[in-house]
Amino acid sequence: MDPESYRDLFDLTGRTAIVTGGTRGIGRSIAEGLACAGARVVVASRSSEACAATEARLADAGLEALGVPTHMGDVDAVEALATAAVDRFGRIDIVVNNAANALAQPIGAQTAAAWQKSFEVNLQGPALLVQACLPQLEESPHASVVNVISVGAFMFSRGFSIYGSMKAALLSYTRAAAGELAPRGIRVNALAPGPVDTDMVRNQGPEAARSMGAGTLLGRLAHPDEMVGPALLLASDAGGFITGQVLVADGGLHPH
Repeated sequence: MDPESYRDLFDLTGRTAIVTGGTRGIGRSIAEGLACAGARVVVASRSSEACAATEARLADAGLEALGVPTHMGDVDAVEALATAAVDRFGRIDIVVNNAANALAQPIGAQTAAAWQKSFEVNLQGPALLVQACLPQLEESPHASVVNVISVGAFMFSRGFSIYGSMKAALLSYTRAAAGELAPRGIRVNALAPGPVDTDMVRNQGPEAARSMGAGTLLGRLAHPDEMVGPALLLASDAGGFITGQVLVADGGLHPH
């Protein structure tokens, strides 16, 4: 292998990536990382203001970006996101399903509405986005789907059985989709972060956040930027022989 071939492994020039939940935390870091690797990035979140701000931030850095306000629980909005990406950039090569809600309800106090909301955003939305992007992904010689799950799919976490269940289901979908879409040249993988210093973790309170970080072998929370490398591996040609897998980036929190 020569230096140019090595650099090409991680080069996303000319490709278009959709990143949901792409205006903050892990999603924004991944969106910025893919853009720095050369991709044209479509960032989606529920907030139109956050989408506009993220698009402007990337554009100011000389990167190509589009912000599309999207509620992943709205089927029409999910389809509109795929349409907007094609209308602006003409293709879709990478889909990063990162948007999620982490509803916390203990068993005994869970509501049907909470289960439905979690299902629509954490499982149905990602699956339907892949489906909406399928015609474009089939045309791409570098098609990759990265579903951001959570190490919580494998571990007990008090009060988060709804969230953990949906992330485990998204992992199951990932493996099924990888098998079904491999003949069409589309790779599908999952990224399972451990505790990361994001709003979702900080909202649990400072003591809970410290405890989560202390539970890892590295003894700390991850910075969102530390999820860029794993995501780039799965999205780029560097991971060209990886499909149907889950890449755990949890600081050694959960043994596998």
